[in-house]
Amino acid sequence: MGLPTDPLLAWRQEFPILSSTTYMISHSLGAMPERTRARMREFTDTWATRGIRAWEEGWWMMPITVGNLVGSIIGAGEGEVVMQQNVSICQNVVTSCFDWRARRNKLVTDGLNFPSNNYIYHALERSGARVVTVDSPDGFTLPVELILDAIDEETALVSVSHVAFRSSYVQDLAAITRRAHAVGAMVLADLYQSAGTLPVNVRELGVDFATGGSVKWLCGGPGAGYLYVRRDLWSQLTPAATGWSAHEEPFAFEGGAMRYADSAFRFLNGTPNIPALYAARSGYEIVNQIGVPAIRQKSVRQTTRLIELAEDAGFPVNTCRNSAQRGGVVVLDVPDGKVVTRELARRQILVDYRPRAGIRVAPHFYTTDEELEYTVSEIRSIVSAGVNA
Repeated sequence: MGLPTDPLLAWRQEFPILSSTTYMISHSLGAMPERTRARMREFTDTWATRGIRAWEEGWWMMPITVGNLVGSIIGAGEGEVVMQQNVSICQNVVTSCFDWRARRNKLVTDGLNFPSNNYIYHALERSGARVVTVDSPDGFTLPVELILDAIDEETALVSVSHVAFRSSYVQDLAAITRRAHAVGAMVLADLYQSAGTLPVNVRELGVDFATGGSVKWLCGGPGAGYLYVRRDLWSQLTPAATGWSAHEEPFAFEGGAMRYADSAFRFLNGTPNIPALYAARSGYEIVNQIGVPAIRQKSVRQTTRLIELAEDAGFPVNTCRNSAQRGGVVVLDVPDGKVVTRELARRQILVDYRPRAGIRVAPHFYTTDEELEYTVSEIRSIVSAGVNA
């Protein structure tokens, strides 16, 4: 299957689900690597045989050691990424570093941002934050000039999704960061829909914070989010959303106020989700081994082909034709998209549907070219047959 010259197809054997399913949903849940089974056995064997000794034999440091695997994917330095349970926790840690009662209390969020992020931001309004949402003119794209115009001297934080979940639109993080820093604001980039399929280097971009998770392109499963904080900011930030893991001497069990660790541990909170960190490692290792540039090259080729197939079938496409502004997803606006998605699943073709957007189709490095044609062909046959709910 696929082009014989495509070296990335050698990785298909690492993902059990691909033998029985056309898996076009890695933007939502990446396929599980076979080696993850061994990782989970390693966790249970360690717990069973080492017991509490496992903490000092590696468990306690896993938020950093596993974070280093993520860091090498997103361009962070050693020890600059800590693992959390999910992005919502990361967002709360970051926003708790700010005094929203101060004069500089404006939080700018983009109109394509993931809803969970915005729920957290609007909750900050009770603490004094002024939340300004820069709306998308068409619901799918957002000209960077609109975001830049919203950033001023009263802005404390600018939050954007690097790649929009609904449309796969790519934001200009470099331009946004330059503007924010010029007026003394900070930038929080959500990399969930970019890391693992779109090259990103947080240090070159200069973003102050970056967050994301393992569920999607990184093929690491649920329960393992990550947080990057620019190293030179560590000593300036004292997150109110904290816990004993962030203490300078957590096992001294001191009472009273927090004494923050002088490392990225200061951005942790409670006990880490150790099983999820075991599970996440395999996907990170594979992405690192392949290299995101190679993954991106294939993604551009295959998403371009998907758009051609969709247009040939007469389906509107709610994704940018310009590959520089397109992530790893192509969104097809077909009639009765929710019903079509359900019928595709019955036929062992996995995609998903988002209201006001359409069916999201996402090839990854393990996808064959034939699967692109098969997916669109099956969508066409379902639409033509007029499948009912």
